[in-house]
Amino acid sequence: MRAVRYILAGATLCLGTAAFGADNTTNNNGFRYKWKDASGHSYFSDSLTQDAMKAGYDVVNSQGVTVQHVDRQMTADERIAAKKVADQQAAALQAEQQRQRDDAQMLSAYPTEAAFMSAKNAEVENFEQAARTTRLNLQGQEKALADLLTRAGDLERTKQPVPPYLSQRIAEQRNTVAALRATLQRQQASKDAARIKVDAQLEHYRQLKAAANGG
Repeated sequence: MRAVRYILAGATLCLGTAAFGADNTTNNNGFRYKWKDASGHSYFSDSLTQDAMKAGYDVVNSQGVTVQHVDRQMTADERIAAKKVADQQAAALQAEQQRQRDDAQMLSAYPTEAAFMSAKNAEVENFEQAARTTRLNLQGQEKALADLLTRAGDLERTKQPVPPYLSQRIAEQRNTVAALRATLQRQQASKDAARIKVDAQLEHYRQLKAAANGG
């Protein structure tokens, strides 16, 4: 009787070992890995290898059906390029979202075209006001320069030397006039650019209003 118990125990141990071995060869719940090398040869394995991860692989179930595909590992250069593309796409998406927010804010702030143009014309008028102030200042400085040149000319006509201080004043005044002329030119260019921008914004505003009204 004791011998029979030993025989049964031994059989049970063998069956358990065999079952463990079977489970070990069909791990991952029956899933296996399939991949191809550079020559196109297919390989199967119960575990991932470095070659599979480098080449890219499919996860297949016990019936041999692919349930998931994993792309190959990228090189360092590919990772850099992929990150650059991802960053560009993210920036484009962020810019588009910001544009949509700006459009919504524009429509909310200016319910009518008249309100829109009133605000935009005021912006252009700010540039014109700045140019007007500079223009008046320039006229005054140009007159001061003309007066200094007249004094120097009078001295030269009477054969008198032009004092150094007067020559210095003339040089300084010429610099002042030149700076104001450059400032006025920039301000006028800014006003022209603002007007062009307003024209483009008006067209965009009209498109948004038409879309909002279903036109």
